[in-house]
Amino acid sequence: MQYQVSRNGQMYGPYTLEDLQRYVASGHILYTDLARSEEMAEWLPVSQVLGAPPAYAATPAAYVAPASNVYPPPTGSPYPDPPNLHWGLVILFSILTCGLFAIAWDFVEVLWVKKVQPDTKAMMYFIIFAALWVCSLGNSYGNMSIAIHGGGRHTSPLEGLISLASLVFLIVFRFSMRDSIERHFNGPEPFGLRLGSIMTFFFGSLYFQYHFNRINEIKATLRYRNALR
Repeated sequence: MQYQVSRNGQMYGPYTLEDLQRYVASGHILYTDLARSEEMAEWLPVSQVLGAPPAYAATPAAYVAPASNVYPPPTGSPYPDPPNLHWGLVILFSILTCGLFAIAWDFVEVLWVKKVQPDTKAMMYFIIFAALWVCSLGNSYGNMSIAIHGGGRHTSPLEGLISLASLVFLIVFRFSMRDSIERHFNGPEPFGLRLGSIMTFFFGSLYFQYHFNRINEIKATLRYRNALR
């Protein structure tokens, strides 16, 4: 059974019962937060859903709600942190390598997504895109060589079709990545992440990396605070 959690008007989840128990134990979900499954007619405190003793149902007076809509997950998460190269460096290296680094970084990101969301289809779409891109690049170099040797440049219908297919699978790959990233950061690690369609379409891995950097900063801060306790 899956549960949604509500705190101060913000919605999180869905979570399994085991997720709720784990996040309550870590302090990232409170007994006074509200929870509801599809089978429930109304929202109930998490304490009632978990059957906690009444003594645990009160909110500590010193509790302060998170300042943003980012819902920190447990700092002892079993999931690896997302890639942490600064997005500005991704731009720089991509420019210096004429776009090759951008393709390589797509692969780094999709490898991480595959680790945290094993059922993702993003890896399959990336492999298809990369294969088509290599074919398109090979055809372009071949035609350039012919033109240099006086044969004249000629773009075949097949080359155009491969280029178009490469672009289509790049877009499909990006949106598949977006869906998998959102599933992870609204489920196993509940950061409440939402990724825009327009930014995903135009900026892809660069846009994802910007959010990865923010999430890694939050995780580092949480670990530091825990270490001081």
